[in-house]
Amino acid sequence: MSSPVEREPLLRVEGLTKAFGGIRAVDELNLAVAAGELRCLIGPNGAGKSTLFSLLSGIHQPDAGRIVFKGEDITELSPFRRVRKGICLKFQTTRIYRGLMVGENLTIARGKVRGTNGRLEWALGVLGLAGETARPAGELSHSHQQWLEICLALATEPELLLLDEPTAGMTPEETALTADFVIKLSGQGVTILVVEHDMAFVRHIARGVTVLHYGRVFADGTLEEIEANHEVRRIYLGEQ
Repeated sequence: MSSPVEREPLLRVEGLTKAFGGIRAVDELNLAVAAGELRCLIGPNGAGKSTLFSLLSGIHQPDAGRIVFKGEDITELSPFRRVRKGICLKFQTTRIYRGLMVGENLTIARGKVRGTNGRLEWALGVLGLAGETARPAGELSHSHQQWLEICLALATEPELLLLDEPTAGMTPEETALTADFVIKLSGQGVTILVVEHDMAFVRHIARGVTVLHYGRVFADGTLEEIEANHEVRRIYLGEQ
């Protein structure tokens, strides 16, 4: 009896390497992410998390290795072409157009896409932005600016959403709302990679966790497996 054919992961990273000034921020990193997966990337500052996201989104080009998305090598594609392929990054610091109205921000993000984006409309409602389209984006609270940037990413209709510290600067209540939103968004079939330092947030949303250390995968598994790993607890979760 023949064995079942393994499905190609949505995202596959092979030997990815990026150095800055002789320091390898990402060092021969290998990673595979299945379609529909919700995975958190954790690790201390300097572990290579944000650099990995910059490589995946095309902001930086790797020194070595390759990135395969939906079976296609996209290593050399420009950022806007990756967005068209279905990859979008929500930056660690908000990059909204503060002088423009919320609705104008969304129009720019959608580009030439026409028709109804049900997922975006749902997100605007859940995150309290549906009634703010005529308001200057710069007048929004910090949390609403973070949520607006997530909505700008969703306006591109991504298959893979990269969230870089989406709850930075939020209150516990806002963080909890964001966590519930991410879980529901994942349930709609969007593949999500999240970089986050807030372990309470990670515990709330994580289905799979990858720990980065010096630009490489240090540990990978379920949240329970990662928290049971003595070295991870000692080095990354603050245990003495």
